Amino acid sequence: MTTGTITIPRIVPRPTSETGIWSWIGTVDHKRIGTLYFFTSIFWFLTAGVEALLMRLQLSRPEAEMVSPEVFNQLFTMHGTVMVFLVVMPLSAAFFNWLIPLQIGARDVAFPRLNAFSYWLFLFGSVLLNVSWLVGDAPNGGWFGYAPNSENLYNPSNGMTFWVLSLGVLGIASIAAGLNFIITIINLRAPGMTMFKMPVFTWMTLITSVLIVLALPVLAVAGIQLQTDRLFGTTFYDPVAGGDPVLWQHMFWLFGHPEVYILILPAMGIVSEILPVFSRKPLFGYPFVIFAGIVIAFMGWFVWSHHMFTVGLGPAANSAFAVSTMAIAIPTGVKVFNWMGTAWGGSIRLTTPMLFALGFIAMFTVGGLSGVMHSSAPSDAQQQDTYFVVAHFHYVLFGGAILGIFGGIYMWWPKIFGWKLSEGWGKLNFWLMLIGFNLTFFPMHWIGMDGMPRRIYTYPADQGWNGANMAATIGGFVIAVSVLVWVINVYLSWRRRDPAGDDPWDGRTLEWSIPSPPPHYNFAKIPQVEHLDDFWFKKHPELIAEFEGHHGPRGAPEGAQFDDDDYYEDEVHAEDDETGSYAHGADDSHGGHGIHLPDMSYYPLVLAAGITLAMAGLFTEYWVVGIGGGLIAWGMLGWSFEPVND
Repeated sequence: MTTGTITIPRIVPRPTSETGIWSWIGTVDHKRIGTLYFFTSIFWFLTAGVEALLMRLQLSRPEAEMVSPEVFNQLFTMHGTVMVFLVVMPLSAAFFNWLIPLQIGARDVAFPRLNAFSYWLFLFGSVLLNVSWLVGDAPNGGWFGYAPNSENLYNPSNGMTFWVLSLGVLGIASIAAGLNFIITIINLRAPGMTMFKMPVFTWMTLITSVLIVLALPVLAVAGIQLQTDRLFGTTFYDPVAGGDPVLWQHMFWLFGHPEVYILILPAMGIVSEILPVFSRKPLFGYPFVIFAGIVIAFMGWFVWSHHMFTVGLGPAANSAFAVSTMAIAIPTGVKVFNWMGTAWGGSIRLTTPMLFALGFIAMFTVGGLSGVMHSSAPSDAQQQDTYFVVAHFHYVLFGGAILGIFGGIYMWWPKIFGWKLSEGWGKLNFWLMLIGFNLTFFPMHWIGMDGMPRRIYTYPADQGWNGANMAATIGGFVIAVSVLVWVINVYLSWRRRDPAGDDPWDGRTLEWSIPSPPPHYNFAKIPQVEHLDDFWFKKHPELIAEFEGHHGPRGAPEGAQFDDDDYYEDEVHAEDDETGSYAHGADDSHGGHGIHLPDMSYYPLVLAAGITLAMAGLFTEYWVVGIGGGLIAWGMLGWSFEPVND
């Protein structure tokens, strides 16, 4: 069947009868896996928010007794761990799954079953961490787990064992996902999409994935050493037996500082996609933004000991890490100026995604400036372990990562689900979150410089910190209201479900060229890419000369015009995918055979459950390890012998 020059592929049902919840449990579709990541992470975001509010209530007035010191230690340990490993990282992974195949013109990730495996392992690892609350043994040693406080001698409960084992499970999930996205981006780009025609978000995903694959094994080694100390009596971090507790700090922060960029680079990529769309002009200095991200990732390996200026490493080490920490601010500043240059002179539309992107720039800049203060060892010695540090990293990770991610939610929600979130509720969400955030964390700069230590559960009434702490608590509840507004927005918009259209924002990249929500196979015909921001320039060929020079873009034929056949978006809609469907007969750039997509598979879930049970059995009953081992064998064998459809 044809319509003009567009060939409509024949749609036939996928060879599966599973529907409903089973279609989600067995899915290997990257878009569904992204949705699973997203809603699981949102659940943990709400959980971490409750933990934060309980801490703020305890600190709202001096000498309060809402929670005990032990429970407070558990709250700040779990809040930090959940926000880093169960919220920001997997929310970024949700966007990786939703967008990367769509942005590079692919039908799925390179290894769909490995992708499903990474999600189920993340889910089970997160449950393993949080089930510690139910057994009264939540981790209490901080999200950093410093030895020797995390050793059996000083912490004999199972809390830190839960912490180390769950992080091991989560680390395997992250590495599996990272490898998958590296291979996907390198190997599955559409014809014509060279590395420097990739969207910035795709670049940041690639850089982040490389960091994940390199950094998480460092944490895994440190965790194995700590766990063998706790379970089998080794002495890696026991100074009495010749171990070295400072070794833990070196290994943790050798992971931990690249981890900061694992958390923030995806948000930088999101903002770099939002600003050009709502400024209606290309990203200013695209190559500089890319190289700045690469330099940040590279230099991130040379700054870890600025977390250890007060440990006693000596003036030579402190000076070297101070210089490297100051230097890493340069590529970060390059990005900020490029974002400002993108908006400058543009036809700006202050939509909800744009507001969150602009808020990201402002708040992240504040956090970056206080970070430069920490790069000076004498200054850091005064601020170390005070609330000034708490203010700094929240301006980077909440004011940066969370605001950027919320901008991405509003930006790509209509593409993933087919209907927009309300702009009115969205703007209320933004302003409440921005005001609440600053009311919560800006006063912490003052009380930190005044000497209020972090990680304390109470404080005397005569220190002058009462007003600032009460303001911070009120601000925390304003943030909670802003999140509630977002939930209301989702619910009301879901009830209304007004169709958003395929390209509601006049998007620039390939995902906006296909139906909303995307069909199971993404692209009926793989697009031929000629430009950076290819879809936008083919919609607006009159702008090519204005933005890319009168001789056309790099590598593009002069006078290139938009061709509907390059971007197939007619006749194939979401209803074709209700039971998971796939197309035959479309040219897929690989020999002209029909579109092939893998069938559902339950073996990734079985294998992930086996690994988690084997880990949990190490500190419960060894027969649980046996059950886990059996599931691992079953999952691996079943996965290996699954049939491949022609």
